[in-house]
Amino acid sequence: MAIPVQVPKLGNTVEECLIAKWLKKKGDLISANEPVVEIETDKTSFEVASPASGTLLDTFFEEGELVPVFTNLCVIGTPGESIDEFRPRSAGGTGDTAKPAEPSNSEELGRNDKRPANSPNAWSAGEPSGAMSPRARRFAEDHNFRPGGVTGSGPRGRVLEQDLRSLYYSSLRVSSAARARLESGAAAPPVGSGIGGMVLSSDLVAPALQISSVREKIARRMRESLDNTAQYTLHASADARPLLLLRARIKASTGLPDININDMVTFCAVKALADVPDVNALFIDGKVHRSREVRIGFACDTPKGLLVPVIGNAHALTVTELAQRMKELTAQAIQGKISADDLTGATFTVSNLGTWGIEWFTPLLNPPQLAILGVGAIELKPVRIEGRVEFIDAIRLSLTLDHQIIDGAPGAKFLKVVREKIENVESLCSI
Repeated sequence: MAIPVQVPKLGNTVEECLIAKWLKKKGDLISANEPVVEIETDKTSFEVASPASGTLLDTFFEEGELVPVFTNLCVIGTPGESIDEFRPRSAGGTGDTAKPAEPSNSEELGRNDKRPANSPNAWSAGEPSGAMSPRARRFAEDHNFRPGGVTGSGPRGRVLEQDLRSLYYSSLRVSSAARARLESGAAAPPVGSGIGGMVLSSDLVAPALQISSVREKIARRMRESLDNTAQYTLHASADARPLLLLRARIKASTGLPDININDMVTFCAVKALADVPDVNALFIDGKVHRSREVRIGFACDTPKGLLVPVIGNAHALTVTELAQRMKELTAQAIQGKISADDLTGATFTVSNLGTWGIEWFTPLLNPPQLAILGVGAIELKPVRIEGRVEFIDAIRLSLTLDHQIIDGAPGAKFLKVVREKIENVESLCSI
């Protein structure tokens, strides 16, 4: 029986994926759970495995094509079986899965066009004959460049950014000095200040920095976080001497695993969530969903922007196991190889800016989570001990909560538990 392989749903914000590389070709024998194709989202790349053993009967898309989620990519089965029922319409078949039509270029790019009709950057008759890639569409918008009848160099004639860039530069009358700067990314006006409108080097301006799609999604989520929650932040500090003593003992021993301060604080947060389960919950569609499983997320700075890897069943892990898993996911996130499953489903998040010397900050919630713990730097703090003032190392803690669900007193109780765990970290960790 033929079985289709689909683009999986990878979170609420992922609508389509790019076919990066086919790992198998038509006619290959494939085992169950063997990778068939590598696909990419704006955050990461990962492999899609075959759900069953059999022969790869056909593939429906080429490398470089964007494919909506839940669309059939290929079919596994027995040679000779009919696959017409699985073929997407966008791949030339008669199946029920159709790729949504892309907005026309005139709709996407025709707004606010203030260029004169005789500008070298105005649309000529017609539109590009191939669909435009997102980067090509962005280049066209940034440069108000609308050539017609372009057949791109991408799959199925898709117009790529490099296609438009090449056409754009060739359409301008520019000096040799200006052309060199254009090729490095500078922007030029439609008409220059030179003789006959030639664009000179002095006419060029440095290109505006274009934010990535990951950055755009982060910005949107942050706005939604502030719009849809009632956030407040509690600040406190904990005695960091136990953390520093344990860290010093780990560094001095060659037989102990590498566990850093952030690993310990995250472990303490996990233990606190087990003691105060009301914070380990999600607020979805007006209902609170408490979770027995602690799925801890931790903020990670990567070349693509902020990612939050997630560790499931964190409450069942030792501090050594948690630290090892955090290091594995951090490396995968930085390399762009982390799976989508490891970026979703957190019930609580820890964000540490202390390594950059930040003492206090106000972390923003990641809805539908109810709370996020911000960890600041370790600084000297005066405290009263048996009637005298002493200076101790203290770690700064900032807990942001959703006041719709968690009031100040319960939030303060949870932060108090986190402090107690940190101040007793040596007895908490079996190393």
